[in-house]
Amino acid sequence: MLPKDPVILLGFVNTKLRDEYASLNDLCASLDVSEAQICETLSALNYEYSPERNQFI
Repeated sequence: MLPKDPVILLGFVNTKLRDEYASLNDLCASLDVSEAQICETLSALNYEYSPERNQFI
């Protein structure tokens, strides 16, 4: 289950990407969550996924 709060979600996702997953696609497939939903939620905070850095910046 993903955190509902966007700021907590940001920290959660970036930590998972750094420590456990090679890409956002891998994370979403493993956790069975929508990549579009994560991106939409974090875009409200002006963050977007950087594949080169494998994190939301």
